[in-house]
Amino acid sequence: MSTNAITLKNVKYSYSQSEDAPALNGVSLSVEKGEFVAVLGHNGSGKSTLARLINGLLTADEGEITVLGLNVSDKKNIAEVRRRAGIVFQNPDNQMVASIVEDDVAFGPENVGVEREEIGRRINWALKSVGMEEFKNSTPSRLSGGQKQRVAIAGVLAIKPDIIILDESTAMLDPKGRAEVISVVKKLNEEEGITVLLITHFMEEALFADRAIVLNKGEVVLQGTPEEIFKNGDALETYNLALPKITEIENGLREAGLTVSNALNYQTLARDIADNLKGKTWGNCKNTPQYNQGGEWDVDISNLTFTYSAKSPFATHALNGVDLKIKEGEFFGVIGHTGSGKSTLIQHLNALIKLPQAQKKYKAKKVKKGQTPPTMPQITVGNYNLSNKKCDFKSLRADVGMVFQYPEYQLFAETVFEDVAFGLKNFFPKMGEEEVITAVKESLEMVGLNYEEIKDKSPFDLSGGQKRRVAIAGVIVTKPKILVLDEPAAGLDPLGKKEIMELLHKLHKTWCKTVVIVSHDMDEIADNCTSCAVISNGKIVFADTPEKVFANGEKLIELGLDIPLAAKLLIELKKYGVEIDCNLSCKGFTKSVINAYKGGGNNA
Repeated sequence: MSTNAITLKNVKYSYSQSEDAPALNGVSLSVEKGEFVAVLGHNGSGKSTLARLINGLLTADEGEITVLGLNVSDKKNIAEVRRRAGIVFQNPDNQMVASIVEDDVAFGPENVGVEREEIGRRINWALKSVGMEEFKNSTPSRLSGGQKQRVAIAGVLAIKPDIIILDESTAMLDPKGRAEVISVVKKLNEEEGITVLLITHFMEEALFADRAIVLNKGEVVLQGTPEEIFKNGDALETYNLALPKITEIENGLREAGLTVSNALNYQTLARDIADNLKGKTWGNCKNTPQYNQGGEWDVDISNLTFTYSAKSPFATHALNGVDLKIKEGEFFGVIGHTGSGKSTLIQHLNALIKLPQAQKKYKAKKVKKGQTPPTMPQITVGNYNLSNKKCDFKSLRADVGMVFQYPEYQLFAETVFEDVAFGLKNFFPKMGEEEVITAVKESLEMVGLNYEEIKDKSPFDLSGGQKRRVAIAGVIVTKPKILVLDEPAAGLDPLGKKEIMELLHKLHKTWCKTVVIVSHDMDEIADNCTSCAVISNGKIVFADTPEKVFANGEKLIELGLDIPLAAKLLIELKKYGVEIDCNLSCKGFTKSVINAYKGGGNNA
């Protein structure tokens, strides 16, 4: 009897006959029952295609796929395959079917004939497993992206499948949510023997797997334990992937002569570093932080409060008295748990959500004698007063560009050129045709796309990464003074993330005064931002440099967040009496440890 849960033999699949290369090209692999396998690969490598073929959502052009002995190509097996192999997609909106969370989670079990009482138990268990039990009676459309994703995962868990396929399912979750989901899946794998196929861009998530498979251009190029895979650092870079940050630090320290093990956990690495620094005495190498002085394009927010569906049974308090200043010239990060109010906050910056007193029908309430008038929220962005009805909001939106959480959803025109040119024609109707062509060409080339190759294509025929670049090009084409991006790198492979951040720094250095990014990735904030703010339950908890904010590690973890790897290592090193001063990027930490090892560091 076969012990394989999933078997693929020479599987090929193309989305169209005109494709230069198939999405999967002769893939053969197997996953044993009860195994936890991570599938890694760049955007467009064929990972999602693999997941859809296994689940029967796509049919292979060639080859054979069996799931628990069932031939997926046989249509009569499809319903049983989908019952026994549940899939959770990257975008939760693609899986929402009901108007109440409880009903959405119940949908799967109902369709496979589970008894009503058992369905109730499964709903409670699945929602508790992903930390969403308090939202049981909520409306999915009113949840944040991360909250929706938890509900989608609960919907699959409630079926209690033999195999769970997670297709980038944690991409939009906050660190706590991501850890909880991986913990739940790992527990199901270990205690109930559920087979797990985890498709991910988070190299650190692959460390939980028994085995990892790397896809590149539709072919399997590496297989082995995570430790074996991560020894092939050069090969991973060739395949547009990256090593886990802890491996990068370990490799950097080894190259400098330190003795460190391949432990892949920060506690052991800190112990190894402390052992290497025993008996060392070294001078002071304190960092001097550079404080931004601000300028004409400062953003000032005071007493910002906002409630969705106010005065209705679905009222949701998103912001509760936010006070924040973002100085001109900052590369500013906004951090917060899922549903903390991050997206609501940034949508006020270009008046996508207007302040109450700026709305046309607003009339100030008369204040009775002896009463204090209410303190109204205030926002100024440069010279724009967003609390004034007469504010030139059209001009504001040209100066404050907004890239949404799923920027691909901003695409709508028939061609890439028309899509990118839309903002220019809308904001600057008197601009000449040649000027528009020049601006669109510059914008597309700035995001790394070939103008001549792509200008006449439909944006909907592009890859996910290309769509995101086109969406960003459509915002930066007006050369906004302030660029605001909601999770700009979410869902991208490591190379894509690196390229997006390099692009944002390039814009920041050339003509963009201020960049504001919302991110769940603490290392992304540490590596890129000059300042950041932490928002929780609609309030600002911390606002300072990343070094000072991440010094509050215990509080951040309580808030469902995390701290960068370098910060964890610094905390652990203190237990051994070693204090190293550095910025919190992995490169900065590695450099400071090497300096200390070679006699130029600080053991305060």
